[in-house]
Amino acid sequence: QCRLNVLITNFCSVSFFPQKNGISNGTLYKKTFIEHFEQAPMYVAVFTFVGFAVGTIFGYLRDFMRAWGLEKRNIAAEREQQKDFVPLYQDFENFYTRNLYLRIRDNWNRPICSVPGPQFDLMERVTDDYNWTFRFTGRTIRNVINMGSYNYLGFAETDVNALKTVTIELKKYGTGVCSTRQEMGTLDKHVELEKLVAKFLGVEDAMVFGMGFATNSMNIPALVGKGCLILSDELNHTSLVLGARLSGATIRIFKHNNMQSLEKLLRDAIIHGQPRTHRAWRKIIILVEGIYSMEGSIVRLPEIVSLKNKYKAYLYLDEAHSIGAVGATGRGVVEYFGMSPDDVDVLMGTFTKSFGAAGGYIAGKKGLVDFLRTHSHSAVYATSMCPAVAEQIIRAMKCLMGLDGTTQGLQRVRQLEKNTRYFRRKLHEMGFIIYGNDDSPVVPLLLYMPGKIGAFARRMLEKNIGVVVVGFPATPITESRARFCVSAAHTREMLDTVLNALDELGDFLHLKYSRYSKSSHPELYEESRLELED
Repeated sequence: QCRLNVLITNFCSVSFFPQKNGISNGTLYKKTFIEHFEQAPMYVAVFTFVGFAVGTIFGYLRDFMRAWGLEKRNIAAEREQQKDFVPLYQDFENFYTRNLYLRIRDNWNRPICSVPGPQFDLMERVTDDYNWTFRFTGRTIRNVINMGSYNYLGFAETDVNALKTVTIELKKYGTGVCSTRQEMGTLDKHVELEKLVAKFLGVEDAMVFGMGFATNSMNIPALVGKGCLILSDELNHTSLVLGARLSGATIRIFKHNNMQSLEKLLRDAIIHGQPRTHRAWRKIIILVEGIYSMEGSIVRLPEIVSLKNKYKAYLYLDEAHSIGAVGATGRGVVEYFGMSPDDVDVLMGTFTKSFGAAGGYIAGKKGLVDFLRTHSHSAVYATSMCPAVAEQIIRAMKCLMGLDGTTQGLQRVRQLEKNTRYFRRKLHEMGFIIYGNDDSPVVPLLLYMPGKIGAFARRMLEKNIGVVVVGFPATPITESRARFCVSAAHTREMLDTVLNALDELGDFLHLKYSRYSKSSHPELYEESRLELED
């Protein structure tokens, strides 16, 4: 049995330099790989469960009052004539939404009335019936610091000079294509973009799609089907989960970023084959993300590639949050780990985040892309990408590649890295528990207790800071959090404003749960101290 000797630093971070298949320590990982997943004190978990229990008790009480007409029933309900029908509205399943989510519903779906850059303008709204409905006051909350949008490189902008080529293409092509790629919907801009994406990623070919979510959900069923096995990380995005379910393939889940769990599933799949018949699986494919959008963790790609080569499986890598955001030149986790694009069988990514646009891509071998051009549901049925959107992606990608004659793209990547490390380091020093990798611009700050979700978001907005808060069922019941997305467009002054507000609010709401402080001796945690022994 293998034993992984890792060094856990004073702030509960783990540096991994595992050894696989006899490879010496440090061969797989060419740089320090540090991630933070500190557990909260026991009393925090206890009070979190108590908070949900109290909310549940009062929820049942209010449902009882609604049933007897003591409280107005605002929710959708069956008509009396349909009382014997199969319920259209699952009353019990909506219990959480009805009694808990609605109490803090004002923290979501806030309408923005400007570009989602480092700052945005917000339409003020109020409620007169405890968040069942909202009305607009006509007032605009201006210059709110945006800590929630995925504008990692700051390409979501309205600068006239920057958008000059986009304006030209909009005047030339209009706003819509009104056809699918297989019919009349393939334009020269799509061909240009696909060639540029393939060049940017260093692969043979690429295909682009008009919607990022559908890039996963509509293409995975084209790659696998009945008799195939999908091994999916337990924290994969819903688009990957939906695509896997639609494929009809057998799905098995491995623990998040846990190589022992993945290898066990791979080994069992090879040994036992399909259920009942024990025939060999037609295909085994591993689904992972580059950066996990709720955890801020980075996939342990070198180990996964090693395992997929060992067991002759395929690897599907979703780089929605990592493309543009990590790597020396913004080419994602493949570049971040110093690996070759050929190590990954299917490279997927979106243009909705780092590129300030819309849509997604799948890239890899020419045979793979040619197959998808014929069999992809998105190619056959979905409307093509808007030409102006394609031009925005081309503009941003050329900037990253330096093809615009400037080094602005590289400067944005480096600025994002600086901002990310600065923001994470300061939060650690303040005593907050944050999750994820030191290089991940997705920064989850743990709130835990349900009552603090609404209080946190409302207080931050009062300080002109827009944040995203997330709770159960989107996260584990004891791990409600605020999720910050750092951008290259954030100035140091903006980040300091946010950090000062967090420091003050952390004391007010008692959110500084960390029992550890960052070590002042990083030289103690060297690669040579870590080893994997048989």
